[in-house]
Amino acid sequence: MSLRLGVIGLSEGNGHPYSWSAIFNGYDADAMEDCGYPVIPRYLEQQSWPECRLEGAEVVAVWTQDIAQSRHIAKAAHIKEVVSNYSDMLGKVDAVLLARDDAENHLKYAEPFLRAGLPIYIDKPIALSLAALDKLYDLQQYEGQIFTCSALRYSQELILSEADKQRLGQIKQITAFTPKSWQKYAVHIIEPVLNMLPEGDTAIEMVSLAHSNKADNINSSNETLDEAGSLLVRWQSGIQTNFFAVGVGKTPITIRVLGSSDLQDLTFTDSFSAFRAALQAFVKGINNKQVASSRSFNERVVALLEKGV
Repeated sequence: MSLRLGVIGLSEGNGHPYSWSAIFNGYDADAMEDCGYPVIPRYLEQQSWPECRLEGAEVVAVWTQDIAQSRHIAKAAHIKEVVSNYSDMLGKVDAVLLARDDAENHLKYAEPFLRAGLPIYIDKPIALSLAALDKLYDLQQYEGQIFTCSALRYSQELILSEADKQRLGQIKQITAFTPKSWQKYAVHIIEPVLNMLPEGDTAIEMVSLAHSNKADNINSSNETLDEAGSLLVRWQSGIQTNFFAVGVGKTPITIRVLGSSDLQDLTFTDSFSAFRAALQAFVKGINNKQVASSRSFNERVVALLEKGV
């Protein structure tokens, strides 16, 4: 039996309602060309359709705060129904994709579905403080109901193979860069880096430069500069991690791993495969009744995000 999914969007600068829905439903090439996010039709057209569609689920309903936008998403991604209120999805869907990255609004949109016991995928970052994260988990009806991640947690490009680990030797330092703001994009480098640390590793020192960056740029006419941030973390294992969100600066999402014997640079380029793998993990967790996104891991992520804000 195919899961019925509802998708909720949009937040500024985030085209996930288009791309995530297309991964399940396929897409209309002409309509997708006008989605407002030129990168999406480019990576969709590079895939083999319909073979690359995720099986076992279909996006059947969409809501955004703009009915015209909702209709366009529905046309572009073959979604059958546009609802006038997000809560209207109750009774029509089996699970929800909250495809907005404005963390301050996640509780509002997630609450009716959490109370109803529906599995929900909450886009990154789920929250910017542990207090806000706790409010979401307080509404969780069963363990594993909430799924959240940066899709880069699943990116094969940002995973060290066993051969990589052997060549690197003991990891000493990991330095990661992402473009754009700390609040929305630091999660993309924090999650894959956490997966490189020894299991159970704990932070013993965290130093944020975000506030000094804001002070330095307080008179800048470009507000995006204020969104840059960085965080240095020393771990019990002896590893040091350095996270940089560079604001308006130009950089690919890159992670440099320095080991006792060698170093390695990892660069993210394949959005489609990462999104698909994350969505597949969400659906698999529902079908197998497994916790696919642990609260403890998400708490570690949010704790680092909060320190860097």
